[in-house]
Amino acid sequence: MEQQVANQLQELDALPQPLGDYKPVDQWQAHINALFYGLRGNQQRSFYQTFATADYRLAHALAADYYDKVIAREKNLNATKAEGKAEVQPQPDMRPSLTVMEWSPGNGAMAASFLSHLKQLDEGGTVYPRVRYVMVDAWQEALDCARTHPDLAEHLGHIEVVCADVQHLDMIGDGTVDRIICNELWNELPTKLLAKKGAEYEEEYLRPNLSERKAASIQDWSGFIKAFDSGDIEGLKRYPAFLDDLVWEREYRKVEWKDVPFRKTITDFLKRIDDEVLVPVNVGACKSIKEAKRILAPGAVGFSSFDAGTADMDVLNDPEKPCYGQFGGLYSFMVNLALLEAIAKHLGIAAVSVETQREFIGNRLGTNVMTLMDLLACHSLAGSKAASWELDRLTIRTIRALNETYESPYQRKLEFPLRQDMPQEERDAMQGTLLSLKPNGVPDTIAYLTEDELAQAEPALEALGYEREAIMMSLGAPPSPVEYHHFRFRA
Repeated sequence: MEQQVANQLQELDALPQPLGDYKPVDQWQAHINALFYGLRGNQQRSFYQTFATADYRLAHALAADYYDKVIAREKNLNATKAEGKAEVQPQPDMRPSLTVMEWSPGNGAMAASFLSHLKQLDEGGTVYPRVRYVMVDAWQEALDCARTHPDLAEHLGHIEVVCADVQHLDMIGDGTVDRIICNELWNELPTKLLAKKGAEYEEEYLRPNLSERKAASIQDWSGFIKAFDSGDIEGLKRYPAFLDDLVWEREYRKVEWKDVPFRKTITDFLKRIDDEVLVPVNVGACKSIKEAKRILAPGAVGFSSFDAGTADMDVLNDPEKPCYGQFGGLYSFMVNLALLEAIAKHLGIAAVSVETQREFIGNRLGTNVMTLMDLLACHSLAGSKAASWELDRLTIRTIRALNETYESPYQRKLEFPLRQDMPQEERDAMQGTLLSLKPNGVPDTIAYLTEDELAQAEPALEALGYEREAIMMSLGAPPSPVEYHHFRFRA
C-alpha cells in the first residue's frame, strides 16, 4: 500500500512540528489545492497546463461535435412535427437558447476557440446566436482571468460566469443545460485512496509537515500555523513560499463511511481489486456527475469530461500505478474511470462512453493526431542522457521546423522559459529563435498535430534527426496505461 506522495518522507526525528493532524487524503487535498489557487493561481501555467491552455484543437472538435448534434436533433424534431402536421420550427430568433456550460474554464482559451469555431461552422446563423456560454469555477479570480482572454472579446455577449463548486450547483435549475464540458477538473476534485483488507476497508490518511530548512526561515511560527490552518491567503503571503517544502506522513485507518457517498457502489467495485491495493475513489467527480445529470435538459447533447485516468481494471489492480502527483503544490489524482462508469449507472445513466481524448479529436478531424510531446518522444535524444537544456533546444528547433508549414487560425504567443543552466551562447541563439517564431505557429508544447501536418514538415523534421518510421509508429500506438480520456454521457 506504499504510495509515493510528492516529496520523499524524511526521517521522523528530523521533522519539525507538524502543520496539522492526520486527515483523509481528500480533506488535505482540498485544503492544499485551495491554498495553491490562492497563492499561485496566476502562476498555474508555470506548474501545470491543460490541453486547452493554448492549443485550439480540443475546442474545435467539441464545437464541431456540438454543432452537428444540435442540427441533427432539430432536423429530427422538424421531421416529427411534419409527420404530426404540427407547426414547423419557429424562426431562428424565436428558438430557445442553448446553454453550454464549461466547468473550470482555465484561461478562457477553450471558450474562445469553441465559440469562434462554432460561429464559423454556423453559416446559417441557427446555432451560435442562441448559445449562452456559462463558465463555472470555484475561484472568482479564475473567472475574472478567463473573461479577459483576448480571443473572447467578440463573444462577450454570449458569456456568463458562475462562481461555484461543481459538486454543489444549487443555483442552476433542473433540466436547464444543453451541454457540459469539464476539462481536466476531475483530477483536482476531492479524491480518497481506499483499499480492501480482508472484510474491512481502509483509507490513506496524511499529516503535513514543513521541511526543517523552510521551518527555520519562518520567525512567527504560531502566526504561520494559524494562517495555514484557517486558509488565510493574505496572511500566508507574508511568509516565505512553502508549498514546495511540504513533507507528508501517512498511515491507514478504517473508512468512515458516513463521509463517503455511493458506499454500496464503491464497496462492490473494490471487491474486484486485490487486497491492500490502493485505488483512487474520485468522490468529487462522483458528486459532479450527479449534479450534471440533474441540470442537463431532456434530450440534451450531454456531458463530456476530459482527464487523465484509466478504465482498465488491470491497471487499477496494479499496486505500482501512479495514483497521484504534485505540481508546485497542486495535488492531482488519477481518475478512476471504471468506477465513474459504475457511479453513472447507479444514477440511472445508461448511455456512457469512454474513449481516449486523442481518438475523440482525431475522429472529429477525420485524421490521426499526436501531440508535440508525443513527437519529441520519437527522437533519439529523448531516451538519452542528454542535459535538460539540450532537450529544450530540440523542442524549440522542432517547433521552428513545424512552423514552416503549420498554420493556426489564432495568434497565440508561445510561452517557453529557457533554463538557467543553458550555456549563454545557446541561450542567446534559442532566445533569438523564440522571438522569430510566427504568431500563428505551434502555440504550445502539448499542441495537437495532424498526420498531414507531420507529413508536410517531414523534410525539416528529418533534418533534425527524426525518423519517419518512429513517427508513424507513434501515431498508431495504443494508449498508455494512464491516458487522457473522454468520458461522455447523456442524461
